[in-house]
Amino acid sequence: MDAPLQIIDGHNDTLTRLFPPADETAQSIIDRNGEGHIDLIRAQHGGLAGGFFAVFIPGSGGRSSITANDGTTLEAGCFDPVDHATARAQTNGVLDRMDHMLKANSDRIRLVRTAEELDSCMRDGVMALILHYEGVEMFSEDLSELEVDHARGLRSLGPVWSRSNAFAHGVPFAFPCTPDIGPGLTNAGKDLVRRCNDLGVMLDVSHLNYRGFMDLSELTTAPVIATHCGVHAICASSRNLLDDQLDVIRGSNGLVGVNFHVGFLRPDGEDDEDTPLSVIADHLDYMVDRMGIEHVALGSDFDGATMPEPMGDCAGLPTLVDVLRDRGWCDKSLHALAHGNWMRVLRSTWG
Repeated sequence: MDAPLQIIDGHNDTLTRLFPPADETAQSIIDRNGEGHIDLIRAQHGGLAGGFFAVFIPGSGGRSSITANDGTTLEAGCFDPVDHATARAQTNGVLDRMDHMLKANSDRIRLVRTAEELDSCMRDGVMALILHYEGVEMFSEDLSELEVDHARGLRSLGPVWSRSNAFAHGVPFAFPCTPDIGPGLTNAGKDLVRRCNDLGVMLDVSHLNYRGFMDLSELTTAPVIATHCGVHAICASSRNLLDDQLDVIRGSNGLVGVNFHVGFLRPDGEDDEDTPLSVIADHLDYMVDRMGIEHVALGSDFDGATMPEPMGDCAGLPTLVDVLRDRGWCDKSLHALAHGNWMRVLRSTWG
């Protein structure tokens, strides 16, 4: 049997599963234990060579009434702010336990800071961990912690999760709904964009509202990246991208990693795992038609979302590749989707 295609994945929440804030007992990513969507055994079977591992700070929330910028009012999943001290303490705890895991298993999984280190991991068969912050509540507005965390290995961040903070406004979870909800970047958010450009930290527009997306795209000197989003024209979730946002990403030489969460894939927006992988292919084909093959990638949301039942977990990635082959995707396009496009934008962003 041929080896599976090597895949770099744009987003997972595995660090949150392994190191939950309320539980000091770390789970294992090394051995297959039946938990979650990713471990190194299943990753090897599925060709998952590496990806963006998110530090995410959970918080409380519920349903409430929101008003979009077009005046539409609807119910949405909204979340309360998380205070800086709590976020900082939880982040430090995750990083400490992550470092311990990496040190104990350096022959199996490594933190990568450069495109060359990522290349090396792929050649050596070692899982590559790219450190990502999903929301930056762990930063003070003066960004005093950014360089410290960069030195520790941070190479990617999204200014927000789906809640507001001192830097920007996250888009609430709603269907059907536009992502044009709320104002753009704050002054601190604009400073964050500039400092990330200076340091070579990749900026992720996933979870960012429409006006914040446009502000970021006008400020940044790097490609605009959405690590785990879908196409709004197919699934009208507030978390998905409008056609003009896809055009901006194409124009910046950026990319979109398609999200596997069924609620962001299905035209009916239902959170139903009985969803065929052809729906992921529909989003990918739409993006390719709109932006070109060089601007699409994978961004699963493993360990943070409901996967289509035929995917299951990361071991199911070759099944998606087979679906795309059956649709006529050639080997060159599949390699670009799997890892080539990620390598291009990371070389461009990280320097």
